[in-house]
Amino acid sequence: MPPAPPAVQAAFFDLDNTLVRGATLFYFARGLAARGFFSRRELQRFARRALRFAVRGEHLGHLVEARDLALAFVAGHETATIRQIGEEVYDEHVEARVSAGARELAHRHLAAGAAVWLVTAAPVEMADVVARRLGLTGALGTVAESEDGVYTGRLVGEPLHGQAKADAVRALAERDGFDLARCAAYSDSANDLPLLMMVGRPVVVNPDRALRRHAAARGWPVHEFRPWRHAVRWTARAGAAGVGAVAVVGLLRRR
Repeated sequence: MPPAPPAVQAAFFDLDNTLVRGATLFYFARGLAARGFFSRRELQRFARRALRFAVRGEHLGHLVEARDLALAFVAGHETATIRQIGEEVYDEHVEARVSAGARELAHRHLAAGAAVWLVTAAPVEMADVVARRLGLTGALGTVAESEDGVYTGRLVGEPLHGQAKADAVRALAERDGFDLARCAAYSDSANDLPLLMMVGRPVVVNPDRALRRHAAARGWPVHEFRPWRHAVRWTARAGAAGVGAVAVVGLLRRR
């Protein structure tokens, strides 16, 4: 009988479209808009990007544009206020969109004694809330700079996207003594190939086309937890017919 595979020491989960349906940055923006941080028209700009994200997957250009908008809106506000809004946004928009299948995978690792970390380009304020509410070990996310408890409108470092996400996980592994060959990573996007190829147990969840092809070529396990994708694509086609703005806002308003 072959030896059992080594136990996983840590599992690293992407957040958007892996553990949570859609983009948490856009849910956060919706929460800010509801509290008067910006206008309905500006929310619609976020909504259009959220729809593209849901249909096509993560794109760095869209992510950077949305990030810059969000940074501008929180600049000058107290960090405690924004973190409290993050808690409320989780209750209002995120909790119902947590993938039951991906959550079960994360909890299996926890039950086996592994650390489970969220690693995401989303704001760390939202990532921290999701990790804590789901009972995970912790979260790494994109960090907005603050001085004396007030946001400056600038970032600390760069968004945790692509190679930057892999670098952050490597630094965490070195700090906590994880052997990456005995770690797992979960993602939906080919943008996370640097992370997936760095660990001993890469796992693909709700993959985009490029990642699905890569996973098939390498024999990586694939999990599909997104029955919503067909509904989102229908909304995109409706938008092309001229009702997209209304459909997109309606999509984001659903709970």
